[in-house]
Amino acid sequence: MSIDTTSLTRGGAAPATDSTIAIVAPGRRVRPKPAGRGRRRVSATVLHVVLIAAGLGMVFPFVWMILTSFKTLPQLLKDPLSLLPNPWTFGNYAEAWNAVPFAQAYLNSAYIAVLVVVGTLITASMAGYAFARIRFRGSRVLFIVFLATQMIPKQVTLIPFYLLMTQLGWVDSHLALIVPGMIANPFAVFLMRQFVLSLPKELEEAALVDGAGRIRTFFQVILPNLKPGLAALSIIVALDVWNSFLFPLVLLNTPDLFTVPLLLQSFQGQFGSVNYGLVMAASAISTVPMLIVFVIGQRRILNSMAASGLGGR
Repeated sequence: MSIDTTSLTRGGAAPATDSTIAIVAPGRRVRPKPAGRGRRRVSATVLHVVLIAAGLGMVFPFVWMILTSFKTLPQLLKDPLSLLPNPWTFGNYAEAWNAVPFAQAYLNSAYIAVLVVVGTLITASMAGYAFARIRFRGSRVLFIVFLATQMIPKQVTLIPFYLLMTQLGWVDSHLALIVPGMIANPFAVFLMRQFVLSLPKELEEAALVDGAGRIRTFFQVILPNLKPGLAALSIIVALDVWNSFLFPLVLLNTPDLFTVPLLLQSFQGQFGSVNYGLVMAASAISTVPMLIVFVIGQRRILNSMAASGLGGR
């Protein structure tokens, strides 16, 4: 067998031609290019394009709300589909803030959310610890039944709940929003139970050896290790309470007791006429604080959701 050496030079190999033959050292194998790499790149590109399009579709309503809040009423009536304000006006925010008692509504929503969050963290962590570590007859069935109540739509229980609040005398009172929110949150109990299951039992066994009882073990051993889950749960509950509209609408009648979402309904004028500039400004005023809270705590929420599955149950 002959090898064409006319294309070889003294300084090294010449550019590859049809007559050039690759000389491979004995025992070495040429690694073939992995098959399907191009297909994976195409699929990843398509996936990213779909996710970006979906993300833009979710962000666009919020952007449109912010831009519309700076539009004047003549522009909204003349060209409602225009994207950018022309001219820009900040008067909608001042008019929306002064048109209704926003300060009182902010105070109502804030203190209701704080009380519900604190109460939920206490009751959910204790119930989650009980369902995860204390075994008693029917504990699993009780937990399944309690968790199944989350699948019942709130609209189904609205009338019985209103009748119960009437008997307690809590209609047109913030107690109807605070107390049930503290003790009836199946998702919070489930999340805390999953976190407790992810903790090693050796921590509790060491506490028992030192003479600690159930209560001391919970407060000194279990509860400090639940801080990531408690932080994420507090953000989730606060967002849910702040955005609640149906139950405040049914239970509250006095304007001084209204929460922020309920106050937005007052911007609907007679015969259904709506000044969308004011509505969007008021919506931005009510949405931005919770949006900031979510952006700050979203990583903690995702990490807590991932950590809650470490127990494998």
